[in-house]
Amino acid sequence: MRSRTVRPIRQNRQDKKNKKKNGTRPGDTQPLRVAGHRGSSPSLSDTRPMRPVSIRSGYESYQRNVEKRRQVLRTPKPTGLAAAIAKSRNRTAAKEQYFDFDLLLVIVFLMCFGLVMLYSTSAYEAQTDFGNDMFYFSKQAIIAAAGVAGMFIVSKIDYHFYGAFALEIYVFSLILMALVQTPLGVTINGARRWIGLPGNLTIQPAEVTKIAVILFISYELCRLGKKAYTMEGILRVLALGAVASGGVLFLTDNLSTAIIVMAITCILIFVIHPKTKPFLAVIGAGAAVAAVGIAILSATVADSENFRLQRIISWLNPESTMDTGSYQVMQGLYAIGSGGFFGKGLGNSTQKLGVIPEAQNDMILVVICEELGVFGAILILVLFGLLLYRLMFIAKNAPDLYGSLIASGIFAHIALQVILNIAVVTGLLPTTGITLPFISYGGTAILFLMAEMGIALGISRKIRLEGE
Repeated sequence: MRSRTVRPIRQNRQDKKNKKKNGTRPGDTQPLRVAGHRGSSPSLSDTRPMRPVSIRSGYESYQRNVEKRRQVLRTPKPTGLAAAIAKSRNRTAAKEQYFDFDLLLVIVFLMCFGLVMLYSTSAYEAQTDFGNDMFYFSKQAIIAAAGVAGMFIVSKIDYHFYGAFALEIYVFSLILMALVQTPLGVTINGARRWIGLPGNLTIQPAEVTKIAVILFISYELCRLGKKAYTMEGILRVLALGAVASGGVLFLTDNLSTAIIVMAITCILIFVIHPKTKPFLAVIGAGAAVAAVGIAILSATVADSENFRLQRIISWLNPESTMDTGSYQVMQGLYAIGSGGFFGKGLGNSTQKLGVIPEAQNDMILVVICEELGVFGAILILVLFGLLLYRLMFIAKNAPDLYGSLIASGIFAHIALQVILNIAVVTGLLPTTGITLPFISYGGTAILFLMAEMGIALGISRKIRLEGE
């Protein structure tokens, strides 16, 4: 016999009667009517008042925007060069936290070495100008101690937090540079690049812009994703870098820092882009244009009163302008040559005795070469090489694309500044105001360099090593 399924008998007639009597029951799938609703036509009494827009609702919208940024920053599968970096990492279940003590050791050694050389370089001028041979040393030591403390605090904060507010930091840096043109701006040695603070302190907004560009351009590249490979994406990122670079140039009149800011943007694009040949072609074309431009300038603007053009003319013909434009560079070369391989000994430099003006700033390397010789210069290069190697290690092993780009940006910043400073003091490039990181005198530069190192150490905390 066929099996039959027993179905319940529906009492159709009874159900229809119940529906007519009771109407729609609460258990039905139809929505309940609102109390007071009569018929299908709306009445004035049914309209609800609009919810007023409050500050709280705007803040909640801003919080959602920040949360979206944080999701962008946690890019799980990077592309381009970052994809090759990610493939080199071992992914295991057993993991342990990592901290780059090698980077910390190099930073501490550079800071201590820089303080020793700063005192040796600036003692005579500080005694002459202020009656205190430790004037520059004591200020730098206090700032360095504050910078080290700030570095450890920054390293404890998740770097994605800075990425979530990268846009605000970028805009804040532009506002700071604009304040230089207000009565808050301070002029030192003929250059208006600082903002006055209470307690006779100053801050240089261009140093804030460097770290702001590293954070914001890295965020934009993560947000664009594959669009960053297109011409539209590249032009967008270049425009953002150009805005910051133009602010540094036109608002603070600092050409060298503007070049560094734009170069950091270009290097970050190069890091994320899968192709290399277009960048090499651009670099070659740029070098050719620069060579032609310099040749034209040397032949046509020899009598120009523009100080930047005069620096180029002095760089091309240093012997003819030994008493004016190329004086500082030529005296620096004399100091380097007189130092020999092992130098005259710590504190025995003669060029620092009023011959080289402001030797504790961008020309401190020549005093190091005179006192410690070529050996001292090699020691500095080895230290910076170790620093850059550790930053490269962090960029390679960062847990996501954003961490890799930030570490790459910090790497680019320090490498550019070291290379440009060495090229200037040896006469390979025209004179600029580029300081030697961690060693030259400068409070704002040290503080934000230590902040960058704190971010790099914070990224290293997120690295996971293979468990044994």
